[in-house]
Amino acid sequence: MKDWLRQWIHSWSWSGLLATVLIFIVTFAVSLAIVSFILVRLPPDYFKESSERYFLQGHPKWVRIAAAIGKNLLGLILVVVGIVLSIPGVPGQGILTILLGIMLLDFPGKRHLEHRIVSRPKVRDAINGMRQKFGKEPMQLE
Repeated sequence: MKDWLRQWIHSWSWSGLLATVLIFIVTFAVSLAIVSFILVRLPPDYFKESSERYFLQGHPKWVRIAAAIGKNLLGLILVVVGIVLSIPGVPGQGILTILLGIMLLDFPGKRHLEHRIVSRPKVRDAINGMRQKFGKEPMQLE
């Protein structure tokens, strides 16, 4: 086992290490920018259980169906990416990416799950901190 580890470490090159660090920084920055953009654009009452949510109201039925399928596929991808980003050593906003994925998915109990995630003090403070930097109201939960 030690020989394998020693060989693996010696196989590293400066260019490979630099590429790894660059990928780490770029993925972290991109995921943070996307998550921040979406969470800042949400209305402050989005996570209130009493707020109404309409998806493409007034569009033809085939557009709503196609958009719902696409929205759910993107939500599933974001949940999977968020789980990967939650692994220690992988850069990015894992919990917030999972939250964005859940927001796109359609399933029973979704509003309750979103509310439970956003109610966590660290998640709520991160979201409200981002919103405050852009002059937006904090999220209303109750």
